[in-house]
Amino acid sequence: MRIRLSRALTVAVAVLAAVAVLPVAAATAADGPEPVPHTAPAADHATYIVTVRGDVDPAEVAERVGATPVHIHRTVLHGFAARLSPDQVEALQEMPDVETVEEDGRATGFGTGF
Repeated sequence: MRIRLSRALTVAVAVLAAVAVLPVAAATAADGPEPVPHTAPAADHATYIVTVRGDVDPAEVAERVGATPVHIHRTVLHGFAARLSPDQVEALQEMPDVETVEEDGRATGFGTGF
């Protein structure tokens, strides 16, 4: 009995979560501008860090080029990280709202000193 109840609860939560997302996605698609045509990024495309002006919503900028952010930055940086196709990188670089588009990489320090 306990196992059946747990499975039923899991299914109910999954269904409710899926239904709860639908109105938001439909409203966002209806309200936002048309996305820029792009080539969908393949799994082997590089991840980029995109910084945008402080008065611009990073998620909205990503949506304009059809990017799916891996992370939205709103504290130290104002922007997002996403796998981007070359077409998406070019489109972002041409947007006045975008400050930088840099390929993500490993950070290193100069000297250890510790």
